[in-house]
Amino acid sequence: MNDVVFQEKRDDIGIITVDAPPVNAFGIAVRRGLHAAFDQFKADDAVKAIVVICAGRTFFAGADIAEFGKEPEAPLLGTVFAGVEDAGKPVIAAIHGSALGGGCEFALVCNYRVAVPSARIGLPEVTLGLLPGAGGTQRLPRIIGPELALDLMLSGRSIGADEATQLGVLDKIIPEGALLDGALEFARSVLAENRPLVKIRDRRDQIDPFKDKPEIFAAARAKAAKTARGFIAPENIIKAVEAAVALTFDEGMARERQLFEELRDSTQSAAQRYYFFAERQGGKVPGLSKDYAPLPIARVGAIGAGTMGGGITMNFLSAGIPVTLVETSREALDRGIGIIRKNYENSAKRGRLADAEVEKCMALITPSLDIAELSDVDLVIEAVFERMDVKQEIFGKLDRIAKPGAILASNTSFLDLDQIAAATSRPEAVVGLHFFSPANVMKLLEIVRGARTSDQVLATALKIASRLGKVPVVSGVCDGFIANRIMTPRREQADALILEGTAPAAVDKAVHDFGFPMGPFATLDLVGLDVINRKEPFRTVKQDLLDIGRRGQKANAGFYDYDENRKSSPSPLVAGIIADVAAERGIAQRPPLSDDEIIARLLYPVVNEGARILEDGIASRASDIDVACILGYAWPLYTGGPMFWADQVGLPRIVAGMRQLARDYGPRFEPARLLVEKAESGGSFTG
Repeated sequence: MNDVVFQEKRDDIGIITVDAPPVNAFGIAVRRGLHAAFDQFKADDAVKAIVVICAGRTFFAGADIAEFGKEPEAPLLGTVFAGVEDAGKPVIAAIHGSALGGGCEFALVCNYRVAVPSARIGLPEVTLGLLPGAGGTQRLPRIIGPELALDLMLSGRSIGADEATQLGVLDKIIPEGALLDGALEFARSVLAENRPLVKIRDRRDQIDPFKDKPEIFAAARAKAAKTARGFIAPENIIKAVEAAVALTFDEGMARERQLFEELRDSTQSAAQRYYFFAERQGGKVPGLSKDYAPLPIARVGAIGAGTMGGGITMNFLSAGIPVTLVETSREALDRGIGIIRKNYENSAKRGRLADAEVEKCMALITPSLDIAELSDVDLVIEAVFERMDVKQEIFGKLDRIAKPGAILASNTSFLDLDQIAAATSRPEAVVGLHFFSPANVMKLLEIVRGARTSDQVLATALKIASRLGKVPVVSGVCDGFIANRIMTPRREQADALILEGTAPAAVDKAVHDFGFPMGPFATLDLVGLDVINRKEPFRTVKQDLLDIGRRGQKANAGFYDYDENRKSSPSPLVAGIIADVAAERGIAQRPPLSDDEIIARLLYPVVNEGARILEDGIASRASDIDVACILGYAWPLYTGGPMFWADQVGLPRIVAGMRQLARDYGPRFEPARLLVEKAESGGSFTG
C-alpha cells in the first residue's frame, strides 16, 4: 500500500500490517495506508474478515504528538476509524506491546480484540492534558461501565491482558510468539460460528444502568479534586463520560470532540506535552559521544545509612543490585537497615510488593563498619553530612581503597564537586549523583558533571539512572546545581516578604493556589526547620524559631501552631518574632501583597536565576531546568516548569518586574543578560 502499511490475504482473511517505527504512531502515512487498505478489503468480496497487526515492538502507541499544533492532513483519524467500523465484515485487532491512547481507541473500533499475555492497554491522554479524542470516552464505558472507564482514564494507568480479558476489553489471549497465527485462527472461528457483527458503539448494556446515578460522577470529581488539583483535563473527561451515558453515541462523539478541542488548545495541555518531550531529552547530553559504552555496575557501595543513604540503597536493591552499606557505628547501621526493612514491609502491606520480594531485596544488603570492604565495588556513593572536610576525607580514603575503574560518586546537594574530586588522584572517576528526598521515591536524579568527569563515567551515570527508573538531568558544578540553585530565590524572597509585612499564611496560600502542594513555610514545618538549616550571617526568623524549640510539626510549633491533629493556625508568637527581626535589621514595612504580587515577587527571580544557569552553562537547555523543578520541587506540571511558564507570562513582563525589584532592592535583581536578550528579540526559552 505504502512504505508503512502492507496487506496480504490468507485464504478468505485479509491481513493489514503496520510497520512505522518506532511506535507505530498514527502519523499521516499510517492513516493514509490504513484508509486505503480498508477501502480495498471492504470492496473485495473474497475477503470475509480482516486482521490488523503491527510490526516492531508494539501495537499502535497512539496519536503522533509531533503533529499537534499543525494543520491536520486528511484522512483524519476519525475518518480512518469510520472506515474500520463500517467495514461490513469482522475486524480483529491483534495486539502486542502496548495499545495506548489512539491505539486503544483503534482496538475499540474493531469488532474483536486478541492479544499476547504481555500486552498492555490504556488511555493515558490525561497525562498530556488531553482526553481520548477518537471515541475512547464513548466506547470504553460501553464495554466496562462508566465507573471503571473513569478510573482508567483519570488515572492514565494501563491494564494487562488478563485484567483486560476479565473486563471484556479483550476477547482472547494468544500465546507469545504466535499472535498472527492465533488471530487468524480466531478470525476463522468467528466466521465458522457466524458470530453477529457487533459494534461497541451500539451497546448500551453497561451504561444504561447508570443513567440515574449522578453520584459516580460526583465521586470522580471529588477524587480528582484531591489527586489532580489544578488540572483541567479530568473535568473534561468526566463530562465526556457523562455524555456517553446521557446521549446517543453520535451526540456523545460530538461532545467528546468539543471537550477534546478545548483541552488541545489549552496552555495546560501545551505545557504537559512540552514536559513529555522534555523529560525524554534529559538523558541526551550535547557533545557526549555514543561511542562510550557504560561501565558494568554489578555491585554498589553506599556510605551513610541515614535518610538519604538508606533511600539511595533501596534504589539499587529494588533494581536487583547488591549494596555494601557502610556506617561508622553499629547503632546507626542497625537503625538504617531497620528503616529500609520497614519501608519495604510497608510497601508489602499496601500490596505494592510481595513478601518474598522484601526478603529478596534485604538479602542484597551487606552491612559493614569498615570502609575497606568497598574495595571490590564498581560504584560507591557517599551520602554523609554536607561538610566539605568530611567529604574530602572520605574521598581520600576511597581513592586508596577503591579498585581501578570504580566510579566515586557524591550525593552532595550544594557543595563543589570539583573540590571533592581534588581529594583523589582520579578526578575523572568522580561524579555527582544527587538524589532527592525521599530517594527511594523521588524520580529526579541530578547527575553532576565535574570539570574532569570522564565521558564514560557520565555515560555510566546516565545508564544507572535508567536502571533505577530515574529521570536524569545533567548539571555542571555550582552552588546548588540546577534544582536547588534555581529555587533558592523563591525561599529568599519568601523570607523577605514576611519581614516586609506579608504574613506567612498569605505567602503559603498564594503558592498553594498557584499549584504547588504546599507553600514554603508550611513545607519547612512539615520537613523540620532543623533539617533544612543553612546558617546565614544575619539574624533570621527561622533561626529564632529553632532557638526556642519550634522545629515544625514534630514539635507542634514552627512557623505555625499545631493542634493534636496537626492542624495549623497562625501564631501570635511568630508574628512578634517576625516584627522584632524586621525592626532589628531595619527592614521597612510595606502593605501586604496580593496573591499575584506574591507570585511575581517569588517566581520572577526564579526565572531570572534560570536564565543565569543557562548563561553559565550549568544546564544545557531550558527544558532540563523545568524537569528538575517539576520533579525535584513539585513545580506544578500544568505550568510546564519555570522557563515554560515564563514564556507564557511574557519575558518582557518578567524583565520589567526584575528591573522594578532592582530599583527597590538593589542591583542583585538586575535581569540576566540572556533574559533581556530574549525579551527584546521576541524570543523564548522553550519555543
